[in-house]
Amino acid sequence: MTHDPYVADAARYATMPYARSGRSGLRLPRISLGLWQNFGGHHSLDNQRAILLAAFDMGITHIDLANNYGPPPGSAEENFGGFLARDLKPYRDELIISTKAGYSMWPGPYGDWGSRKYLLSSLDASLTRMGLDYVDVFYHHRPDPETPIEESMMALDQAVRSGKALYAGISNYGPAETEEAARILKELGTPLLIHQFKYSMYERTAEDGLLDALDAVGAGSIVFSPLAQGMLTDRYLAGIPEGSRITHSQFLHENQLTDTYLERTRALNEIAAGRGQSLAQLALQWVLRGGRVTSALVGASSVAQLAANVAALDFPDLTDEELAAIEPHAVHGTHYA
Repeated sequence: MTHDPYVADAARYATMPYARSGRSGLRLPRISLGLWQNFGGHHSLDNQRAILLAAFDMGITHIDLANNYGPPPGSAEENFGGFLARDLKPYRDELIISTKAGYSMWPGPYGDWGSRKYLLSSLDASLTRMGLDYVDVFYHHRPDPETPIEESMMALDQAVRSGKALYAGISNYGPAETEEAARILKELGTPLLIHQFKYSMYERTAEDGLLDALDAVGAGSIVFSPLAQGMLTDRYLAGIPEGSRITHSQFLHENQLTDTYLERTRALNEIAAGRGQSLAQLALQWVLRGGRVTSALVGASSVAQLAANVAALDFPDLTDEELAAIEPHAVHGTHYA
């Protein structure tokens, strides 16, 4: 894979809005790029590179990874490390690079969950795969019911104090767990920067106390799956396109395309069309409404898809009347069979 040397667009900061993460000094782009899917060892490196560089040219400074992203696990970090070394190294100080640990990564009792042993070993391995001295944000990916939360938070604190991470984050924690994690980190002297959780028109668990908890502790928020794995798009309204994600994903199944799902999604699509935008753009605006969410993570299989998602930020804010029209159709659990 050979390319001309990459030079970033001089106007990359002209249009992307940024929001402060909680009470910290760090600002994140309102749209961030997640490498959960489409960036593993089985995907075109040329396409991955094109998406990453286009993202940076659009002002997307935040790239989100985890130790197990692939497949195979670790390959997304390895691929990203290659692009960083070849193309983005001169811009390292303009990038926010995050990774996580908390799901199964290697065999045995020390390759999963939330022990200090696992978290810090995983961080070292992630840094090696990416060729980095530090990441900007290191997350515990999920709470561990068999490890004291103090131990997991002490590992995050140690990661920051060692200089291997600049900030500490958590992901998939409930409201009470979030408040406890924030309390412990504050006492240790490493404030909780951010919480990453699933949130969309069809996944609204975060509204049951989590957003309030984040406001209370002063942490930022970044949401994944704001498009419900593609089910908050117009992709499945006229059937299942050949090769679409639902035909091969372990997270989506054809039996999720129920009559109720289709009815609600078509209604939302009509609201989006009335605003002159796509349903995906409406869904992104919805999760970012009101400023309670710092940033929305999007994946992308092409530069065009990424550009369309970022264009959601160009539309006027949703009005109270539009939000009221959306509400009857934005029902939690709609995309679950």
